[in-house]
Parts: sequence; structure tokens; C-alpha cells
Amino acid sequence: MSVAAAPIRFDTRIAVLLRDDLAPWQRLNVTAFLVSGLGTELPEVVGERYEDADGTPYLPMFRQPVLVFEAAKETMTAAHGRALRRGLARAVFTSDLFATGNDRDNRAAVRAVPGDALDLVGLAVYGPRNAVDKVVKGARMHP
Repeated sequence: MSVAAAPIRFDTRIAVLLRDDLAPWQRLNVTAFLVSGLGTELPEVVGERYEDADGTPYLPMFRQPVLVFEAAKETMTAAHGRALRRGLARAVFTSDLFATGNDRDNRAAVRAVPGDALDLVGLAVYGPRNAVDKVVKGARMHP
């Protein structure tokens, strides 16, 4: 197998953990919000721009897959604590954010609650593969 055809392996992982009691539209919305911050803070997760055969340019996307998991509320809380202890890059989405309508109010809603009391419905983490795997321990792949 040529070097160009060899599979690409990543020593890092992007994972999204969703609470298992969310409605389908909430799961999609939370996932989109959570991963939106990764590329702005961590430019290494973003690949090159895309272009079709006609030369039409498209925005770049993540250079590696995003694994999506689901878990109960207690597992979400434990994962959040493990992500903090490991110092991993992370994004949170709390149940309060479903009632807000803009970024300013979203940030205020998170800021109003101590970290250990956040009612998490979503958590995104990025970092070394083994560390991220330990953070999402107890969760299952999203169906």
C-alpha cells in the first residue's frame, strides 16, 4: 500500500456526549453548537478547504471524525469532571440554553451556575485519544 493510500490514524479524538433523554431535534442542535467552538479555538482540528471538480470552493471541515455518544445525566456529570481534571478542551451545553435565543444569554445562563451544578445535556471534548476515551467511559455510541 502506498503512503498516499495508507489509512490516516489520529492520536487525538473529538467526542460529543449527549444526554440520553433529549429529543432528536435537541440532539442535532446541541451537537452543532458544541462542535462549533472547536475549530475557532483549536485550528489544528480543521482541515483544508474543499473544492469540487468545477472549482467551486467550500468551507473546510474537521480533519478527523467526530464520535457522538449518549449517556444518562449521572454519566454526563462524571464525564464533565473527568474532562476538567484532565484539562481537555471542552464545550458545554446546559438545559437552560434551550430557553435562550442568543449567544449573550447563553453565556449568561452558563455563568450563573457553578460548574458542579450545571444541568448538562451536552459535552464536547478534544484531546489525546486515550484521555478522551477515559472521559466518555460509561457512555455508549449514539444510535
